[in-house]
Formats: sequence, C-alpha cells, structure tokens
Amino acid sequence: MVEIRSNVSASASEQTDWAGSAPHPSRTLERVFGKPRKTWSVEDFVELVRAKDVRLISLMHVGADGWLKALDFVPKSFDHLRDILEGGERADGSSLFAGMGVPAGASDILLRPRLDRAFFDPFAEHPTLVLMCCHAGRDGKPLPQSPDTILKRGYERLRSALGIDLWALGEVECFLGKRAAGSDNYGVDERGYHSTSPFVFGETLRRQALITLAEIGVPVKYGHSEVGYIAANGADEMTWEQHEIELLLAPLPDAAEGVVLTQWVLRNLAHREGMRCSFDPILRQGHAGSGLHFHFSPMIEEKDRGRDVSTGGLLSAGQWLVAGLLRYGTSLMAFGNRNPGSFVRLNQKKEAPESVAWGMYDRRALIRLPIVATSADGRTVSTPTIEFRLPDGSAQPYLLLAGVAQAMIAGRSIPDLELLLERTEASVIDKNPGFATALPKSFADVAEALAKNRTVFEGEGVFPASLIDNVLATLKK
Repeated sequence: MVEIRSNVSASASEQTDWAGSAPHPSRTLERVFGKPRKTWSVEDFVELVRAKDVRLISLMHVGADGWLKALDFVPKSFDHLRDILEGGERADGSSLFAGMGVPAGASDILLRPRLDRAFFDPFAEHPTLVLMCCHAGRDGKPLPQSPDTILKRGYERLRSALGIDLWALGEVECFLGKRAAGSDNYGVDERGYHSTSPFVFGETLRRQALITLAEIGVPVKYGHSEVGYIAANGADEMTWEQHEIELLLAPLPDAAEGVVLTQWVLRNLAHREGMRCSFDPILRQGHAGSGLHFHFSPMIEEKDRGRDVSTGGLLSAGQWLVAGLLRYGTSLMAFGNRNPGSFVRLNQKKEAPESVAWGMYDRRALIRLPIVATSADGRTVSTPTIEFRLPDGSAQPYLLLAGVAQAMIAGRSIPDLELLLERTEASVIDKNPGFATALPKSFADVAEALAKNRTVFEGEGVFPASLIDNVLATLKK
C-alpha cells in the first residue's frame, strides 16, 4: 500500500516507465501514487478508491472493430473491488468478436484488468477509475481472436525471431466539423497547415486533447492543424477543418492502444463541444483525406537500428521492415484501409501513396524516410523513423501493427531483397515508370492480395485462420 499523494513523486532514479526513463510528467496516477505504473498494486487501487471516494470502476477493452468497449461496476464493498481488480469479469466473446471464430454456444470470455494501464475517466460525470483490459478464454489463456492477443503475439514473435523490439507512433488525423455561422473567419481550401486561432475553430479542442491524453498516460509528441479545410455549402452546412495529433514512439502494443485512446478522446471532446469528429479517409472528393500514418523504429536496447544516422539510409533491420512493407503492404490494406473512401483518398493523389515505392522524404511514396532532426552542432535530437503512409483513419490499429510485425519477419527472408529495394526506390521509378506496381483499386484487389499472402500473417499462429477467412469474406462482399 502507498500513501496517496497529489503532487509528490519518487526520484528519477527510482522511476522507470516502459521506455526505461522517467514517467510522463503529466500522468495523473503517477503523480497520485508517487511511483511508476509498472509497480502499481491491487492494494494501491483499493486505497485510491477509498481516499478519492471513487464510485465507479470501468473495465475498458478493444473489440474486433478497433473501438473501445466498457463494462461498468459500482463495487459493493472493498472485497468486491479486490475481486474486480484481480479477476475481472466475464463477457460475451461472440458479440465482441463476431465472425472471428468464437462460437455462440461457448462464447464466455474473461476481461483481465491491467493495473498499469489505469486512469481516471476525464469525461465521466462521477469519479470513475478506468482499467484497460486484455481478453482471456475459458481456459484462462490469452484469447486467440482478441486483437490485443494477436498484436502481442506478433510483437513477441518479432522480438524472438529477429532480436528486434519494434516501436511505432501513429499520426492521428481527423476532421472537426461545426455548423457555419455568419461570424466565421476561418480557413481556405487546402491551406490549413499549422494555422492558428482565429483562423481555426478547433485549436482549443486540440490543445485540450493533448493535455487529456497526457493525463491518462498516452505520451504525445505534438499537435497541429492540418492542410484540409472544407467550407460549408448547399449540400453540407458544416464547416470542416483537419487536425493532427502525433504520438510518441512506443512498443507496438502501446502504440496501438495510444491510437484508440486518442480517437476516443477526440470524439468525446468534439461531442462535448457540439462539434462532429470524423476519421473517415475522405469527407468530400477533391479535398485532402485523413491518413493514419505510422512511423516505425526497430530498437535494440532502446536505440534505433533501422537507419544510419550519418546518411539517413537503411540499416539491415530497416531493410527488412521496408522490404516487408513493400512486398506485403497491399495485403495490410485489409486492416489499414477498411472504408470505400480509402480508395478515393489514394486515387486523388493528394500527398497519398501513388504506387508501391519507398524514398527519402517523398510523400508520394508508400514508405518514406523522414528527415532526422539534429541540433546546430549535429547532435541527433529525435529518433530516426520509417514512415508507412498507406493506412488511413478506418484502420484497425491492433491488427494492422500485428500484420506489420509479421511482414517484417517475412521481409528478412525475401531472397531478392536488395533488388526489390533498388527497383522500388521512388527516384528509380520516376525514371522507369514500368517498374511501378499499382496499389489496389478495390476491396476485391485487397482480398486477392491477402489471400495470396495469408500464410505470412498466419505464421506461428499469430493471426487465426478463422479471422483471415472472415476478413476475406467481408472484403469480397
């Protein structure tokens, strides 16, 4: 048990987070407990509930659709609270994971609380403690059909097979919409990038989202207004402007959870302010769409091993990742591009990938190697990354990132890896258009690619065959 404190924290040497460094300074519960999240215990939370008069406990988790779900309790006693914290509760797996192989006749699953991923619900009317959960089957083992299980298996398989700890960050883009008014003094089409108040109405909401995410334990890199701006017209009385929140690098499971929580926070804030929030890949044809770009960094001992800092080029681990994304990226559209508007976004070619290619700094490429930020004296001040620009706001981030892990493992074994990288470099394709491989134009094309490469994703049992069967059936409809 710990003394509940509001503004006291352990020394930096005593605190370690998942990144091995001091915890995020804005995380509420780390300030309250005064110790890092990996050390939180059941008794810590019992004392927290007692001291803060917390009445509601919410078990939150991610369903097959990639959205947050919740099961709420009002504990009748502290013993009841301990039971919830230690054992969780049962749920209907056939409803949460419909069509994924959980039979209705034996559908009971368990929600297992993860104490280290707890936070106070920032939108609840009454004090509510949220516990993020994983899923277990009736045997108590991780549920094979759970997106959380699938991602953790892919992540651990990559760590074992390659000795690489793959980290990622999502660039969460969205459109905020409000009813147009005569007093509006806002943006211009396609000219919203880094705009500030009074020329954007969503700035206050976006900044509140940054603070809220930090408080609940989602490390954030930055936020800004984006290019997209859509003025109201006769067909749509809403004015829309685009915003982005970029998260910090984290191990794959944390990166996926961070994206889901960011979308949840943005939706809640927009609802509270009477706005609309859309993550659709395209709102109106001819205007910028919303991607969900992911940056990756293959880590060894928390140091990037994907790129050569001096040249910006690819090291071996980076080559495996890029090759895997080039060879299997179109199959990953089954998890990363799930809306009919996904193809509109790609086909209109507004800073979206145009073909299966990679390149330094090139925003038209499927895979981009962004500039590495350095100080005036040449010191690297940000971790080099490899950006995958194909996914959009319709993505199921858990399945997508699990697929990326499987693709990277397979990428190491591509026999013509160096030739593949040579022929798919954007500058080479510019000179030799015949080398270009087009992106899928329909869900039927995506289904064909997934069916061809399904053994890559099913490797070592990471993706259940029943899940791939269900995804294929959905795509073919």
